[in-house]
Amino acid sequence: MLDDFFIRAVIGGIGVAVLAGPLGCFIVWRRLAYFGDTLSHSALLGVAIALLLELNITFTVFIISVIVAMLLLLLQRQAQLSSDALLGLLAHATLAVGLVVLAFMTWVRVDLMGFLFGDILAINRTDIVIIWIGGLAVLAALALIWKSLFAATVNYEIAVAEGLKPDRANFFFMVLMAAVIAISMKIVGVLLITALLIIPAATARRFAISPEMMAIVASMIGAASVWIGLEGSLRWDTPAGPSIVVAALLGFIISLLPVQWLFKQLNFNRPMRG
Repeated sequence: MLDDFFIRAVIGGIGVAVLAGPLGCFIVWRRLAYFGDTLSHSALLGVAIALLLELNITFTVFIISVIVAMLLLLLQRQAQLSSDALLGLLAHATLAVGLVVLAFMTWVRVDLMGFLFGDILAINRTDIVIIWIGGLAVLAALALIWKSLFAATVNYEIAVAEGLKPDRANFFFMVLMAAVIAISMKIVGVLLITALLIIPAATARRFAISPEMMAIVASMIGAASVWIGLEGSLRWDTPAGPSIVVAALLGFIISLLPVQWLFKQLNFNRPMRG
């Protein structure tokens, strides 16, 4: 079954979607979209270093993403800049340095478009194993810190008062985010990872009645986006990674329509006064 490139792409893409759903919920709740964007941009620097030193790309991207996350925490405590400014600085700096390093490595043939926008149709069995085993490990770790991380998201002071150690939970959340970036990079690329994290979670928020349900629905929406995006990519010969994100975007737009329609009906059918 795994000999079919489309089946491999679907299995790998669904694995990433299942992984991205719950973490994407915390990004939406905490309004950390720019943080996820910063880590995804830093992934290209990890790619450049891995190629330069002949290291495993996934592992190197993970390490660089963790370093960038820790550097952000350090700068937030010492620098006189806002978090938005620091995130912008790190995002663009790491992306630029990564591109410059790749440009100097003339002896290495680099598929830059593949790293930027993903190449899900080229994943192999090893990639699938990394995605699913790594993804399940990340989800298991997230389940362990879920209570303290969610408490810190709702109210940091209350979480501290209850002894839930929110700082430790925040640190592990950053590490898990770095792992997601490293695992997802080959699927949708460094420029589209944040979209895959945010859009399904934002769509799920309109249907879920509890945080846990939102995480499950986000994973389901992401998985459906993978299937629909890949089908559309094969039918219309469009890039697979962007097609998946477009499918997720269409799902979000569709989720808005019933609410807008009901709102209009309530307004138009309201009896006139006087």
